[in-house]
Amino acid sequence: MMHYLKRRLFIFLLSVFIIATFIAAILYQPLVAPLPRSQYHADPQRLEKDVRYFSETLYPRSADQREHLEAAAHYIKQVFEQHGAQVAEQAVPADNGPFRNIIARYGPQQGPVIIIGAHYDSVAHDDGDMMHYTPGADDNASGVAGLLELARLLQHARLNTGVELVAYASEEPPFFRSDEMGSAVHASALQRPVTLMIALEMIGYYNSRPDSQRYPFSALSALYPDRGDFIAVVGRLSDISAARKVKAALSGTEALPVYSINAPQWLPGIDFSDHMNYWRQGISAVMVTDTAFYRNTEYHQPGDTADRLDYRKMAKVIEGIFVLLANDKDK
Repeated sequence: MMHYLKRRLFIFLLSVFIIATFIAAILYQPLVAPLPRSQYHADPQRLEKDVRYFSETLYPRSADQREHLEAAAHYIKQVFEQHGAQVAEQAVPADNGPFRNIIARYGPQQGPVIIIGAHYDSVAHDDGDMMHYTPGADDNASGVAGLLELARLLQHARLNTGVELVAYASEEPPFFRSDEMGSAVHASALQRPVTLMIALEMIGYYNSRPDSQRYPFSALSALYPDRGDFIAVVGRLSDISAARKVKAALSGTEALPVYSINAPQWLPGIDFSDHMNYWRQGISAVMVTDTAFYRNTEYHQPGDTADRLDYRKMAKVIEGIFVLLANDKDK
């Protein structure tokens, strides 16, 4: 009897271990081989210049600041054109609008396409008496500056797959989760098959202090660091292959640790950006992020300023995205 009980206990513990390992592998995506780095490098100084332009010169960029949003769109379009893209505008009907998405196309103009997107608006809070604004340096001038730097790199690339860089006009409230989001308009109007969409959502804030990184559930701290000095790739359970692909491209340098998570959409934060609108169209999509409010205490606050960002780490993120696009073999 004792031998039988020991055997049952062993089988039970082994089963628990296997299940836990399987769940961890789904969430964590271990053992991803990095792609080789590129000879072309993103420029931290240009990234900072662009972040400061959006978050300081064009402060604020919320929905009630039409003039600043128009200036941001004009600047984005100008940079795209300067770096060899075929550029288009897309009207976004919305309150206080219409606003406009700015789209830069590279590579083959027919067949499959990869989409890299970031929103250029920032949030504002109305307490009933007055509006409170944020510079939106990390959220999301960092992502838009990344798009512009990616455009500068793509002019050197011979691409096998088409690429669209999309700067979205409206992501923040009052548009969030509505059909008035710029990404909702773009995703619903697509004419080409999309192999992958990547949302650049806050890629600039890093903190190496212990306990600077938080998670929606404390159990995740057993798998992920307590220091907020990494970039994260976030997707649904069905986006495992996409997350592995992006993680491999980002993981080519020791200067920027890369972690990934594939989890159910009910996990808080999994769908908190423009990628969710591509999921609704049946498109595989992930978010590349510094984890926003799980790390950045100035998220949606007046302290989200350009001086708090790490532009060298931002540059590594963009170099990784460029590596992915330059090495994609889909035709």
